[in-house]
Amino acid sequence: MTQDSKRAATIYAVARKAGVSTATVSRTLAGSEKVAPRTRQLVLDAVRDLNYLPDGAARALAGRRTNALGLVLPDIDGPYYSALLVAFEMAASELGLSVVISLAGQGGDPERAVRVLAGNVDGIAFMARSTAEDRLIADIARRKPVLTAARARIPGQDALYAENQQAAARLTGHLVEAGRRRLAFLGRPELNSDIGARHRGVENALEAAGLAPAPVYEVDSVEAQGVLMARRIVDEGLDLDAVICGNDELALALMHELQDLGVDVPGRIAVTGWDDVLAARYVRPGLTTVAQPVGELGALAARRLVALIDGGEPLEEPVVLPSRIVHRGSCGCGRDGEGSELS
Repeated sequence: MTQDSKRAATIYAVARKAGVSTATVSRTLAGSEKVAPRTRQLVLDAVRDLNYLPDGAARALAGRRTNALGLVLPDIDGPYYSALLVAFEMAASELGLSVVISLAGQGGDPERAVRVLAGNVDGIAFMARSTAEDRLIADIARRKPVLTAARARIPGQDALYAENQQAAARLTGHLVEAGRRRLAFLGRPELNSDIGARHRGVENALEAAGLAPAPVYEVDSVEAQGVLMARRIVDEGLDLDAVICGNDELALALMHELQDLGVDVPGRIAVTGWDDVLAARYVRPGLTTVAQPVGELGALAARRLVALIDGGEPLEEPVVLPSRIVHRGSCGCGRDGEGSELS
């Protein structure tokens, strides 16, 4: 990186490039509705072109720390995201640092929010697939330490994952060995997402077994979609004997609604999930699922980010943490609570 590329753009440079006042730049980055859409776009284009980081960026580049870590998540609903957040915050707290969170889910202006965040923290962890684009993360990485966890790797930056593809292949193979032949996948297997990797594992296992690809029912990983899928199976008479769900929230809702509709789980249809949430062990039958080291992933992200802020070099290879299949009654194998680790 050259000295010129390290030099911080100023708010004055942004204002000159956009042809507006510095006050307008400030109002735009603060999300003010008083800025006209065309003016707002001019400012954001200038911010992007100059790779401007507002507020605290100059302090950081001058060698003074904010003693805060940034964390970008799609949302904080559900046990997965909350577990990531808690583990990240606890690890940061042990190191005497605070955490500033930005949610980059659907809606809002993730680019503005992330750039404002970057100006007020010493580094940012981007966790799980969100609307913060890879291009934006790469821009921030030119000026701030960043890492990604459970999402696509940014070239030259740290990347942390829990193992997904091999675990899904072994889970699918387990269902096939138990005699299941008409499998379906429930979830949205987006490119470079955890659920996408799980879907690839399912397809690999079915191909290895000489079976046709599983139909994919693309839905968001929320409870309501599991309920609707159960009703669809019954109403449309779908010829399935197993459903592999992208997460436990889908699986628990699917299984509960199937049972309410008179479908024997796992006698007629086996159901599996992913995440091993607390409820998975208390439903009947217990939910066969995959336990991910979510807490370890969140804590490692905080520690690695601090190492990068302190001048450490990015790791040459991604870090992949092992996942573990937890066998319970919903797959019909009768092996309750057993686990097999995948590295």
